[in-house]
Amino acid sequence: MSRISETFARLESEGRKALIPFVTCGDPNTGATLAILHAMVEKGADIIEVGVPFSDPMADGPAIQLANERALKHNVGLSDVFDVVAEFRKTNNTTPIVLMGYLNPIEWMGYEVFSERAGKAGVDGLITVDLPPEEASEFSKLVRSKGIDPIYLLTPATAVDRARKILEAGSGYVYYVSVKGVTGSAKIDVTDVAENVARLKNDGGLPVVVGFGIKDPETAAAVAAVSDGSVVGSVLVNRCGELESESNDEIASQVSALIGDMRQAMDAA
Repeated sequence: MSRISETFARLESEGRKALIPFVTCGDPNTGATLAILHAMVEKGADIIEVGVPFSDPMADGPAIQLANERALKHNVGLSDVFDVVAEFRKTNNTTPIVLMGYLNPIEWMGYEVFSERAGKAGVDGLITVDLPPEEASEFSKLVRSKGIDPIYLLTPATAVDRARKILEAGSGYVYYVSVKGVTGSAKIDVTDVAENVARLKNDGGLPVVVGFGIKDPETAAAVAAVSDGSVVGSVLVNRCGELESESNDEIASQVSALIGDMRQAMDAA
């Protein structure tokens, strides 16, 4: 059983939901990223999505675009991401790490080299925003051979038949995009999310987590109540940007404090 599957099985047995923070690797520097990962686990993160810096993050709003710019300013690339994950694994072999990003850096490195290095570093899942499952079969085989789950996005606009195909193609979990737009955009309609998540869970056996627009403990708790977990990103990278000049320990402390508040709210609900 993969680390991701083990995590969801544990949470289900405990009657809890997954809290999945997102941070961009290298924002505002790689040392801060490593400190943030460990601090977020201490505050209750169950799975962590790590963004791979890219110059054209088309699905992301201003907050994560700026996070990518801050990381790229320090020339952070895929090799640095693998180094951070490998360093994290030296003291944490249980918390799943999911890389989230775009196809271009992976193609530049090469599918086989990427899969080999990601598996060796300790990556558990991969979300490639601009690689639809219809075009990913060979790449998915490669990453699966290294124990990495290919994870796909579903949106409110995804047709029912296509959603079923995506559920069949993916593993680990499904990432349901709660709003029509980019990350950090519109306010979430929890009733609408609940209806769509229920339909997806009926159509497939994968956990369904929800992201885009979760900015506070109340929303994280409300979304988790109708899904298998909440993904939190823009509010965290905003805080990273605000703290760019602070020490890595201070950055990690303040960013992880946001996760602690959301964990408390989700567990209380």
